[in-house]
Amino acid sequence: QVQLVESGGDLVQPGGSLRLSCSASGFDFSRYVMNWYRQAPGKERELVGTISSYDDTTNYADFVKGRFAISRDNARNTVYLQMTSLNPEDTAIYYCNVYYYEKDFWGPGTQVTVSS
Repeated sequence: QVQLVESGGDLVQPGGSLRLSCSASGFDFSRYVMNWYRQAPGKERELVGTISSYDDTTNYADFVKGRFAISRDNARNTVYLQMTSLNPEDTAIYYCNVYYYEKDFWGPGTQVTVSS
């Protein structure tokens, strides 16, 4: 079955950096678009960015452009979210996601807290 497990969340100071990882299993990882979402307290879950399956093309939400970067390692079935210039508004639970056979699959998420 499809499984996604995020890791790397932490408490970080404003202006800091963090790299999240998402380990995937149960499907042919290299063939699927992978997505990162986040959900801040009291807010709806929102798309952070995506990475394609064939040429690693990435797309980002406006609020992270130039600060975050998504990459993938198909040999390790892992997708990454490199975050820089973090600010308190980036505080959220971060989730990876795959749309597989007409269904969304999610990991349990990893908490990122940006605070001094």
